[in-house]
Amino acid sequence: MTPSKITSLKYILLGSVAATTAFAFTAMADHPHKPKKAESAKAQPMAKKVTPLKKVKKKKAMKMAETKAKAENADESDESSDNKDDEKWDVMNPPGDKREIDINVTEGTWMSLDVSPDGQTIAFDMLGDIYTMPITGGTATNIASGMAWEMQPRFSPDGSRIAFTSDRAGGDNIWTMDVDGENKKQVTKESFRLTNNPTWSADGQFIAARKHFTTSRSLGTGEIWLYHTSGGSGVQLVKKPSESHQKELGEPMFSNDGRYVYYTQNTTPGPIFEYAQDSNTQIFQIKRYDIETGEIDVAAGGAGGAVRPAPSPNGKYLAYVKRVRAKSMLFVKDIESGEERMIFDHLDQDMQETWGVQGMYPNMDWSPDSKSLYFWAKGQIHSVRVKDGDVEHIDFAVKDTRTVMDAPRPEVEVSPKEFKTQIPRFVQVSPDGKQVVFESLGKLYLRNKASGRVKPMTDLPKSMKELYPSWSRDSKNIVFTTWNDTDLGAIHSINVASKKITTLTKEPGHYKRAAFSPSGDYITYEKGTGGNLTAPEWSAGSGLYIQAIDGGEPVHISKSGGDPHFDGDELRVYFTEFADKKNTLVSTNLLGDDERKHASSTMAQSYHVSPDGTMIAVRENYNLYVQPALKGPQNVDSSMKSTALPVTKVSHGGATYPSWSNDNKLSWSLGPTLFTVDTATVMEDDFEPPKTGIDLSYKVKTDKPKGMIALTNARIITMADEDGGVIEDGTILINGDRIEAIGEDVTYSGDITTVDMEGKTIIPGLIDAHAHGPQGTDELIPQQNWEAVATLALGVTTIFDPSSRASEIFAAAELQRAGELLAPRIYSTGEVVYGAKAPGFFANIQSAEDAEEHVARLKNQGAHGVKNYNQPRRDQRQQVVKASIDNDLIVVAEGGSLYHMDMSLVQDGNTSVEHNLPVSAIYDDVVQMYSQTNVAYTPTLVVTYGGVRGEDYYYQESDVWKHPILSKHVPPTILQSRSVRRQMAPESDYADAAAAAGAKQLMEAGVPVSIGAHGQREGLASHWEMWSFARGGMSPVQALRTATTEPARHLGFSKDIGSLEEGKLADLVILDENPLDDIRNTETIEHVMIGGRLYEAKTMNEVHTGDKKRLPYWWE
Repeated sequence: MTPSKITSLKYILLGSVAATTAFAFTAMADHPHKPKKAESAKAQPMAKKVTPLKKVKKKKAMKMAETKAKAENADESDESSDNKDDEKWDVMNPPGDKREIDINVTEGTWMSLDVSPDGQTIAFDMLGDIYTMPITGGTATNIASGMAWEMQPRFSPDGSRIAFTSDRAGGDNIWTMDVDGENKKQVTKESFRLTNNPTWSADGQFIAARKHFTTSRSLGTGEIWLYHTSGGSGVQLVKKPSESHQKELGEPMFSNDGRYVYYTQNTTPGPIFEYAQDSNTQIFQIKRYDIETGEIDVAAGGAGGAVRPAPSPNGKYLAYVKRVRAKSMLFVKDIESGEERMIFDHLDQDMQETWGVQGMYPNMDWSPDSKSLYFWAKGQIHSVRVKDGDVEHIDFAVKDTRTVMDAPRPEVEVSPKEFKTQIPRFVQVSPDGKQVVFESLGKLYLRNKASGRVKPMTDLPKSMKELYPSWSRDSKNIVFTTWNDTDLGAIHSINVASKKITTLTKEPGHYKRAAFSPSGDYITYEKGTGGNLTAPEWSAGSGLYIQAIDGGEPVHISKSGGDPHFDGDELRVYFTEFADKKNTLVSTNLLGDDERKHASSTMAQSYHVSPDGTMIAVRENYNLYVQPALKGPQNVDSSMKSTALPVTKVSHGGATYPSWSNDNKLSWSLGPTLFTVDTATVMEDDFEPPKTGIDLSYKVKTDKPKGMIALTNARIITMADEDGGVIEDGTILINGDRIEAIGEDVTYSGDITTVDMEGKTIIPGLIDAHAHGPQGTDELIPQQNWEAVATLALGVTTIFDPSSRASEIFAAAELQRAGELLAPRIYSTGEVVYGAKAPGFFANIQSAEDAEEHVARLKNQGAHGVKNYNQPRRDQRQQVVKASIDNDLIVVAEGGSLYHMDMSLVQDGNTSVEHNLPVSAIYDDVVQMYSQTNVAYTPTLVVTYGGVRGEDYYYQESDVWKHPILSKHVPPTILQSRSVRRQMAPESDYADAAAAAGAKQLMEAGVPVSIGAHGQREGLASHWEMWSFARGGMSPVQALRTATTEPARHLGFSKDIGSLEEGKLADLVILDENPLDDIRNTETIEHVMIGGRLYEAKTMNEVHTGDKKRLPYWWE
């Protein structure tokens, strides 16, 4: 911008202050800001002293804390729903096909138990039901059954009632029932801050429990709360350390006299959760809260930590679990002397090194005389005499049934001859409403709305990507960005009629989202940085800029923010910025001064002001909302449930790329469909969001090679049968992209390329069922993605990514299918259906209709499935399953390191459970239940829960940075920084082998078990997954199945990939060594073929089937 233009801007801006201020006061008078009720509430202090034996004082304390409890849960107001359909949802009987399965076991997994006050009965949980049996053992009686998941039974002090955790009302809450299971009564009624681990006060009038608090992550921390059995919102006893805290606090247990509540707490420094903390040190302490004084002291801890407190009835002892050289053992401490001793050393592993929301170890209990301790370990119930350590095994038998839902698993045609585009991006309607510009397969197109005619916007070469378009107010010009991996980015304007292009930037850079001012004299834009997928050069000075289109110097107006644009005022720029823990609509003048905050919301994703400045479009919960705009700095609450100003939901099922026309019509796209609404009608009582629009999709031919190739004299592990279907000296004849013939005696003639594979072994292309990795950078998909190339070079020909940005991964998938991107086949869920309140990611589900909107949104964008990611309540998770079934999608569920939630996900018919069951061993109850469903298992051993994760084992025992293939395709700065200096741990400390052993049990029982490399190390981690399965006892053939036939079966791809058979796609890997001799030979890759195209692994140049050359990497 020229100096004279800057000077004139200063004078204009100063002259505009008075008029702007006057408008702001007028706007405030017209639209008074109505405060939210939650903001006006004043919390009252808690009672300082609560004596458990004096009910009156306790009730008074409950009342005094009631307002505080409401304040603590104020953020739950966003979660609660008055939707009548939500009330009809029955966790015990969700809609869909159900069937009964038999459970007949004498061992169980992760069983909490309790002993009756008279010492005659044991209550325990198993697979979500609660049982009782005589203290001596025998056949158990079911007292709490059905699809509700119920656990952690605790007898009342008089033995007449049992408290337990149940999700039968939607989410985990505390309930009580008679000892025979009758008269079930809900005590806590939380809808978001759910409760577990009940423990009775000595007088039986109160129950303490753990109350769960999430941060932006879905797991978070706990607090200890006290509830009266007759109702109330509860009294906070132990508060979490901070609002941002993510480390565990829970497992409350009353002392027998009712004075103390013992609990466990992760006391390591810092608020952020850390996986696999060193259990040789003190991770957890057991603390003791004094009900009478409110004081807290430490009851147990030290090296190895201490969890699951169990004070003896006589008050002399405290039993707990602690680690000794990384192994969980049962200890008893003399409370008076402080002496502690180990009394049992064969426990299953506790949860100290992972999440423990539902407890670090199952509940245990004392005999009434305080002489013996009853507990679960190694699948059995035991008692140990404290005096001499004598152990008695208590046999039990459960012969019962469970109701399970069948999981959706639609078959998918992996490589049809053509496909229909589903993710046009950057869709913008012209201000005159006549044309639409959008990007597809890397190029910009114009569509005439009246005629439907579509044409390319430019004549630029195919190698030049075009993106981020925005119209001038007169609809004559479009400003857009180009990108080339070598030359980087530039901003241009194009005259739509003449196609004349003017380059506006003087130097290369990482430019994004340019927009014209109302007069067209200026543009505003984002400038980003490179350094991962793209070159790091020209990354200085990131932020937001203003620039005159006549070639002036750009003015840096903000170091942060996104989506810059103008309203009708030439002198102010609006943008979305994260400020004060909220996404905020901010504006500045053209010099970056006079900043104003106009609207904000914790969960808003972006803001878009109308051309005349009277309306704001807010994207939140993936939908689009509109509300009146104020010019001044009033910072109005803009959340979708705000009462400050009228807020109207204008989209249904989601919205992307909002754009305004000059007549205040608002348009947006969802998948391939363009929607438009007249905002003049949205405030009317009968307004309904549009459900039909203009289809922007078109058909594209799938890239397929021509001609035939024969791979001869190879050992072929076809994976066509349980033994691997090995052909010792065979030929694979490939026609185009499919296998035409395979066997020892394949005959062929004609113009066929023959490649001698003597001494080589061929296996099917690997399928990564839980992949992650960048497909773009802020919606820029580079010409070449080194991460994808490296993954393909390591033999992974298909990925399923259950968490990615929809606008990047679905666009990348289309580019790959069209032959425009060298990468594995790409399938994904897009964004996860996330249960925690993370801005930009939270999916608010309070009804089946909410779930349907989120799932349908993802399907419209191109999803193969949805990720059911830790929605807090069971009814929410069931609703996501139902919506997935209705939309013919798979639904993969985040296991979340919670055993009980994992198994309820199996019962509810999720297509798979992602991540390992966090228990160190599974027993016959889990095997029987899991194997009688059609739910798959992807344990992601490289990031194993419960101990040091699998990937660190391979970094420890091999020089990953020297890998002959990986080192050719990964930037040295990225590869070396992770792999050169490594931690050291005994092999027994790694958790992958134990988790793999459990996976082997399930596979041999018929469960599809798949690799899931989790994006940990490009391509190589898929091999680590197979090797870890072998560490857990799988044979080489079984390990190969986890990367070939099993993920193909799980994901619905079996007709086309997963094995080498006639008619299937030619996805294969050529190895120098035989993996049946040593599974570690899977990494000895020479060539990779995907869809009939053969690539040399070290260069990723196409050989024999074509002559495509890999582009240079930015660091080469």
